[in-house]
Amino acid sequence: MNVVAKSTNLSPFLKAATTVVSNGPLRVSSGIGASFLAVQRRLAHTDIKWPDFSDYRQESVLDPKSKSRKSAPARKTFSYVITAGAGICGAYTAKSIVHNLVSTLSASADVLALAKIEVKLDNIPEGKSAVFKWRGKPVFIRHRSAKEISKEAEVDVASLRDPETDSARVKEPKWLVVLGVCTHLGCVPIANAGDFGGYYCPCHGSHYDASGRIRKGPAPLNLEVPYYEFLDENTLIIG
Repeated sequence: MNVVAKSTNLSPFLKAATTVVSNGPLRVSSGIGASFLAVQRRLAHTDIKWPDFSDYRQESVLDPKSKSRKSAPARKTFSYVITAGAGICGAYTAKSIVHNLVSTLSASADVLALAKIEVKLDNIPEGKSAVFKWRGKPVFIRHRSAKEISKEAEVDVASLRDPETDSARVKEPKWLVVLGVCTHLGCVPIANAGDFGGYYCPCHGSHYDASGRIRKGPAPLNLEVPYYEFLDENTLIIG
């Protein structure tokens, strides 16, 4: 025989939906409360479907009875492939960014065009010095006579402020190539002038010989020799 439960611990909502057996434990038999306590599932909207993500899952993990360690190799392979693909894409993207950045910092076409200049030496008479512009700086090219060559070769290197032999400053004895920038404060010296017949800086009185070596005045170093090479006996490439 079933009787209505008299329990003060149940809410009025559940009291209306519960029955007990007189000689047994409390058992929910019917009603909204019974459904709520049994599965805790909302039934207010029965037309809403439970979400199913099976289409997004790997086939190896669709079986609920299969153990995870059995599908581990397949899952790891997929992860490795995705990671490798992402790494390759990231590396290519980084390469493109760095390449474009370096390209923006590189010299422009007009600057590169002045990186090297070609000089025709047959236009410079013996004993004279010609001036050319290279990378925004003057370059002195001197066609030395045999007398000047022998004179500079006989100079005592130990007596020089910046010791350097004449042979170390020229590739061809008759051609001297130096930057026309005084090593004191960057002034432009005068060719074929000074106490030693080479170059003279009137700004502060620095005297250079016909090898471009400092001999007198405040300049601390010899005139700089730029990189150059002979294309042939009458053509010089600077840069």
